Amino acid sequence: MANTASSAVPAARRPVNRATLYTFGAFGGILFGYDLGVIAGVLVLLAKQWSLTAFQKGAITASLSVGAMVGAVLAGRLCNRIGRRLTIMTAAVVVIIGTIACVLAGGWQAMMLTRGVIGIGIGLSSATVPTYLAELAPARVRGALGSLNQLFIVSGILIAFLVDYALSGHSNWKGMFLGAIIPAVILLGGLMLLPETPRWLLSKGRDAEARVVLAATRPSATEAELDAEVQEIRDVIRRDSEDRGRVRDLWQPWVRPMVLVALILAIGQQFSGVNAINAYFPTMLKSLGFATRTALLSAVVLGVVKFLFTVWELFMVDRWGRKPLLMIGAAVMTVSLFAAGLVIKNVTDKDTLGTLTLIFLILYLAGYELGWGATVWVMIGEIFPLKARAAGTAVATTVLWAATGLVTAVFPTMSAKSNLGIGGAMWVFAGVNIVLLILARFYIPETKGRSLEQIERDLRGGRMSGHGTGATVPSPATEAAAGSAAEEPGEAGLVSEA
Repeated sequence: MANTASSAVPAARRPVNRATLYTFGAFGGILFGYDLGVIAGVLVLLAKQWSLTAFQKGAITASLSVGAMVGAVLAGRLCNRIGRRLTIMTAAVVVIIGTIACVLAGGWQAMMLTRGVIGIGIGLSSATVPTYLAELAPARVRGALGSLNQLFIVSGILIAFLVDYALSGHSNWKGMFLGAIIPAVILLGGLMLLPETPRWLLSKGRDAEARVVLAATRPSATEAELDAEVQEIRDVIRRDSEDRGRVRDLWQPWVRPMVLVALILAIGQQFSGVNAINAYFPTMLKSLGFATRTALLSAVVLGVVKFLFTVWELFMVDRWGRKPLLMIGAAVMTVSLFAAGLVIKNVTDKDTLGTLTLIFLILYLAGYELGWGATVWVMIGEIFPLKARAAGTAVATTVLWAATGLVTAVFPTMSAKSNLGIGGAMWVFAGVNIVLLILARFYIPETKGRSLEQIERDLRGGRMSGHGTGATVPSPATEAAAGSAAEEPGEAGLVSEA
């Protein structure tokens, strides 16, 4: 039957250059990054034009995250029903509509609502792109290719900072917002030329198309290797065919350890403080005495650093592994944030204060991009079993956006001089990063170099072992089974149920 169906698949339509495939597949990150970053310049202008309070700044900034939570919730069911590819295309259309509405906003309430619409599109995209990339990438390069998502996110942030700086002289905040339409249109057009993932196609019985996509993304694979991979995916689908993947599947005993890992990754990424700095860095510098143009130019410098260290992570994630990068990143962020808080609280000379603050925040963002930036998105896309992958990614992304919204909404008030101040806020984030370092050491497993099917088999077998780390994540069922053959002495249990 599969052979007969294959003749109906236009061979010239499906095979795609892998660079094109992964580039457009990760291009949703541009939307994510641009809409996260552009608000930094917009707020500097609107704070004066509309006399925004700290609460109103936080509401406008956080509304994107609230919308993204809605989009992430919808993404799980949508990408199972219509596919990963069409879900991302839908996200691009929603962003275009929301952006046009946003530039027509005449007050902070209208902007808050229209930014929420943009957020729905961003949530759809951010919840689906990691799954799309993980299901297309061979295991040996899945980490690097998954990191393309973060590379495009920081590229979008950098582009937004550049646009903010270029248009700030004309106070053109509407032009800043409209820049988001360009990556949305490119994403929409690019995905019209790209295939659906082989795992989703096989789950829908479209075997011939799935095989052609696999061949296009693994050009060096032999027919026997393609047959083996197709069969491996079919075996996983067959085991999962008893019921459809839903949120309730995440509560199965053998899946719950990975849900906990995903929540640590999602909450930790945002509680590290990154989007407080992305969104409010120019505003912080202005409060420290900098001119608007100087503050926005400094934001461009931060954007360049984020981009360069994400490129470095791209080459390191499949060499060093996920766990070491998370630990190194948390350590660097802790030290740099503590130092930044110390400088802000004690240095009075404006030039020295500005220079040292910029240096330590550059180090902070370098640590973030090396560790908790790209690596989190890679792992969210690969740790869940096929049946629960869409739902798991959606839940993790929803929680991530909830954490983003909380941090961006609270930061203007938290960092006000009448409360903790900017220095005190930096110390709070430094404390959070100490906790993240401990969690990364003891609770995060290693997934480097393992196929998605191998990871799922380990989960079903009651353990999730790291390569070269001695790390194991036992399931509750395994722990409860006394004398189980799967339980080996001497291994440290990293995630367990109470």
